[in-house]
Amino acid sequence: MTEKEKQQAGELYDASDRELFTERVKARKLCGEFNALEYNDFQKRERIIDRTVALKGENVTIEAGFLCNYGYNIVIGNNFHADVNCILIDNAEITFGDNVYVGPNCCFCTAERPLDSVTRNTGLERAKPIKVGNNVCFGSSVTVAAGITIGNNVVIAAGSVVTKDIPSDCIAAGNPCLPTKITERSAHHEAPKKPEEKQAAQPAQTAPAAQNTKATPPSMEEIRPVSPENRKPAGPRHLEVRRVENPNNGSSGFPDRRK
Repeated sequence: MTEKEKQQAGELYDASDRELFTERVKARKLCGEFNALEYNDFQKRERIIDRTVALKGENVTIEAGFLCNYGYNIVIGNNFHADVNCILIDNAEITFGDNVYVGPNCCFCTAERPLDSVTRNTGLERAKPIKVGNNVCFGSSVTVAAGITIGNNVVIAAGSVVTKDIPSDCIAAGNPCLPTKITERSAHHEAPKKPEEKQAAQPAQTAPAAQNTKATPPSMEEIRPVSPENRKPAGPRHLEVRRVENPNNGSSGFPDRRK
């Protein structure tokens, strides 16, 4: 069994094997060519990604700073967006479902070193696949370890380190990353309440109407304002009119009516 076959089988393998080394060099050259392209050269960018990854769907966007080890272990679904500096250590298969959004500086690493120092010092390593479901969003600087499976409709908070499987329909965060909240989609599909519970809730809703013992509100006749003809006169008003011979005689130019 070759080292590449051991790698794909999930067994310990020597990463310095000539065949694996040659394939890594080829993939890194493609990544370097991709990252050196002008941003608006969309046709060349798409052609290089087609030559790099094993399979991709429609509407796939990958920003500059992209890096992978082999490329042929990467499978991408429809509507995929990876922001800058996306790293895919695809020693084993990395699979993305549809509608996946990857924030900047995220890393998906399928390779792991043995815990035993004696075995680790020999240079051997092991690769485990990573699987990401549909409708998944990764915040910035998220790290996904080897052998992780992430379900559908999941949000991974920024800075999280995913070392355990994440179930569907949740928001997960932390180091280690753990589910912290069930999403609205999951709550929407909860089982409906039993008829007995609904009937028990009805009397509580009608109780305020039965306890309404306040006095009746005043009629419109009582709150209507009094018409002007029905108002009582405030008393006779006296208006004094004085004739001013020379209105401009004052120092200010205006007649003095304070007398």
